[in-house]
This record gives sequence, C-alpha cells and structure tokens, in this order.
Amino acid sequence: MNRALIPGTYDPVTLGHIDIIERAARVFDKVFVAVAASPRKGAGPIFSEEERVAFIEDAVSGLSNVEVCLFDNLLVTFAEDMGVDSIVKGLRAVTDFEWEFQQASINYQLNRNLETMFIMANPRYMYLSSSMVKELASLGGDISRWVTPLVETKLLEYFSAQQED
Repeated sequence: MNRALIPGTYDPVTLGHIDIIERAARVFDKVFVAVAASPRKGAGPIFSEEERVAFIEDAVSGLSNVEVCLFDNLLVTFAEDMGVDSIVKGLRAVTDFEWEFQQASINYQLNRNLETMFIMANPRYMYLSSSMVKELASLGGDISRWVTPLVETKLLEYFSAQQED
C-alpha cells in the first residue's frame, strides 16, 4: 500500500491545503494529514490541536482514504511510526521551495527510504496562506473564498472575541 503523510500546522486549514490533500488522495492509497502541535511556531497557533483536526476532518469527510492525526515529535520519526513511504508538501512560491528543499534534505539524511514529493499549488491558491487568512479575518475582510464555512465561522468568532477583550 502506497501511504503518504502531509504535515502542517493548519492554523487554520485553507482551501489551498484542501486542494493539496485532495490531489494527494488521488495519487496515494492512504493519506495521513498530520497536524503539528507547533507550540513554538511564532506566537503559537490560535486554534487548539483538536479544533484544527476537526476543521480538516470536516473538509475532507468525503475522502475515504484520508485520515487526520496529530503529531508533536520529529516528522521523520512520526512518518516511520505511521509506516508511510512519502511526505507530501505543497509549494506555492520560490520562498516555499527554499525552506521545503532544506527540510527534505535533512529528512533524507535522517531516513533515506522516506521520499519527499512536492505538489505545486493551484494558481488560484498560489499566494494563499493561513497567516494571510488570519490577518484578513482580524480586519473584517471577506475570507469566504479561501476557507471552508466552518473555518470562516470560527475565525470570525475568534476575532470578535479578541475585540471584546
């Protein structure tokens, strides 16, 4: 069985992420979407691990070969534990490539049997990021074209509560 892992913080998941997951699900027999705890990333995620998992599960509910899981250890170790053959990463721009190339090189040094595969972003989502979506939502912008309805609702609730504090 050909199994892949798509890691990320997904804070929050965007339609760009979902596009990569759907496309990987057409290539691999089993796809694990691995939500990273990422407590040290920037100021830390605004959504809990459970919320981020729920957002993705909602978005991929129609994909029978996709499973969402959490991880908080070394990606290569987690991939080995899950029995995957490949790590799949989405690439948007040259800046993504540079970072992902470095990560893939290190991962290859740690496990030569684990392949990293890149899927180019759909041009519609080429410049989309979770950070951009959060920034737009915090300023009251319309984010409906970039996230699922559930994520849109939760982001609006989050930033509304922030303004009340």
